Amino acid sequence: MKKILFFVLCFLETSFAGVSAVEFQHLADSLAPGARLGLSVRSVRTGQELVDIRADDFFTPASTLKTLTTAAALSLLPLDYAPETTLHLEGSLSGKTFTGFVRVKGQGDPNISGRFYSSPFFLLYAMADSLKAMGIDTLRGKIIADTSFYKGPRKPEHWRNNYFNSWYGAEVAPLAFNDNCVLVTLKPGANVKDTAIISVDPEVGYVQIKNELITSEGKSRKWKYAMDSENPIITFSGQIGAKVDFATLVLPVRDPNAYFIAALRKAFQDKGLIVIDDPNVHRGIEIFETHISAAPLLSILDEINQRSQNLHAEMLFRNMGNIIGKEGSVSGGLRAESQFLKSVGISPSDFQVFDGCGLSPSNKVKPAMITKMLTFMAKSKRISYYMQSFAAPQIGSAAKRMSNIKIPWRTCFKTGYIAETHALVGYVLTIDGDTLAVALYLNETGKNSDHQCKNLIDTLWSRLVYATNDGFESLLEMKGLWIQGMSVQGYSQRILYFSKQLLGRPYLLGPTGESYLDTLDQKPLVNIDSMDCVTYIEHVLALAQSPHEDSLFKELQRVRYFGGKIGYKNRKHYFVEDWIGEGKYAKIIPLPGDTTIIRTLPKNEFFASKNLAYGKPDPQTYVRYLPYEKALEWAQIEWKGENTIRGIGFVGNSEKIDVTHTGFLILNKGEKPLLRDASQIAMKVTEHPLDEYLKSRKGKTPGIVSFEFIP
Repeated sequence: MKKILFFVLCFLETSFAGVSAVEFQHLADSLAPGARLGLSVRSVRTGQELVDIRADDFFTPASTLKTLTTAAALSLLPLDYAPETTLHLEGSLSGKTFTGFVRVKGQGDPNISGRFYSSPFFLLYAMADSLKAMGIDTLRGKIIADTSFYKGPRKPEHWRNNYFNSWYGAEVAPLAFNDNCVLVTLKPGANVKDTAIISVDPEVGYVQIKNELITSEGKSRKWKYAMDSENPIITFSGQIGAKVDFATLVLPVRDPNAYFIAALRKAFQDKGLIVIDDPNVHRGIEIFETHISAAPLLSILDEINQRSQNLHAEMLFRNMGNIIGKEGSVSGGLRAESQFLKSVGISPSDFQVFDGCGLSPSNKVKPAMITKMLTFMAKSKRISYYMQSFAAPQIGSAAKRMSNIKIPWRTCFKTGYIAETHALVGYVLTIDGDTLAVALYLNETGKNSDHQCKNLIDTLWSRLVYATNDGFESLLEMKGLWIQGMSVQGYSQRILYFSKQLLGRPYLLGPTGESYLDTLDQKPLVNIDSMDCVTYIEHVLALAQSPHEDSLFKELQRVRYFGGKIGYKNRKHYFVEDWIGEGKYAKIIPLPGDTTIIRTLPKNEFFASKNLAYGKPDPQTYVRYLPYEKALEWAQIEWKGENTIRGIGFVGNSEKIDVTHTGFLILNKGEKPLLRDASQIAMKVTEHPLDEYLKSRKGKTPGIVSFEFIP
């Protein structure tokens, strides 16, 4: 297994280098044989799909379908949208007694619970208080549930029957209380063979418990429960050990509308209101109305995407259907989502949707269309609300997913799981400032264990995060250094300061590359853990020139690449010809007694070795340098000018290269010149007398090039 995992990681590092669907499927088959893998990775910056593995095939999305529901809601509904529940008095008031109908209209508020309040009854108590404020102490007549806001069955079609016996399959109704669930607590009786003790919370006199659970010896937990399909009756049987402290289960209720009315009656009773049921009372004119609303849209999105609350997704889906699709039903929700998809430029036929939360195994989506939708959302004005509603490592439904990832804030996603389906959908932020929209599916997992499948998609996702953020920890360290050096003024002083801060860093030839953005050199784009002579100068100049810590990355790439455009072909490979010759960051300084040589640099040959075409004649480079003997003599003389810092290059013997080494030249008045460089000899960034270094290079360098930095 370890060998297979290593194979996965190695191939994923080249996922943007044209790895085929066949190769990826082979990797998936290694960890989850027979499973069907689908993946779409799309650049938000360009809209281009970077990875396509069956991206136009249909996949079961499970709970990742919630990203469509929430995207449509966030796009179609106002930000301050907050579903309401209204109480209407329809009758007459005589003294302190109201006679008539108390009509409670539900408009799909999923949060009348203890989620945001001290008690699940908090808002219902507010309703009672509003009646008491009118001087009412008695209600005579009927309390009725107005459920007209929704149409269709409370039990969504296409769901598997067993879902309705679990909290995540709670029935959907426009009146909801406590997530349409109860907390059932089981405790052993006082003695063996006694009936167990079963309690329900919140207790509103609605759920009936048939208790056939018997206390046994030891720590037995051999109980089971059965739920009536239509009525709020739950039967418990089996055994619970006398040494078991307690156990809890969250179970759904039947007919949530009736459950809500029972809870409202309990709230009225707690607040001292007398309710007298009188079936002979007739409805009168409306004399009073009050509203409650538990939480706004953005809080609802968090519950749906971060904590994968199915009931909340289904209610928002129907709410959107009522407001946009003209009917609070699955059909209305689909009409609203179709309107949204068309506005994005996606055909609704690319989605086969049967609910709002993804529990239906009949739901089908195309990875490419999901990333297209995510890309649209990423470019919208409401993207911050959307992304912040997603889970992430250590947050929400992903609290235990990818928990060891070092940069968890670089990704957010929605998890998805039902039988034979695992999925992740969301965003990856890249080191170069792009955002990747990602849709990853594993369907038809067969006999593969859920743990194995989850490990596979988590591994693929983690490697995508790491591959596109290689060097990010170095970038964070650079930001820290920049902040420490904020008070240093003047370009030369800042170069002097930051070059000193990196003393002692290990030497490594070629420590940086183009990461995931090119195929030829995929080493990190930023690296101050180790450096060579050129990357040392590049990172120092980026630190010295950047106006803000957030501009460090772009500044570094401008120093390193022509036009700041990342790519092996755009890299400034030849120091004098490219790096100094560009004329933006440095210029040659004449030295007394210097001379000039002309070298034809074999760029065509160089790029051809990488299967790249240079497309121009090889350049003739004028290298102005101070010959070795004169350079050694100059290096042994005390500097008579003002303190300053320059650059220095050491000319190579080969006619195919301009300089072989470079570094900073420290010139302090009254002292001999110092060389501060990333030294292959010392194997670290170091500082030493220039003359000593020149003596060690006798016969290996014709001379030195001196240059100054352009601010």
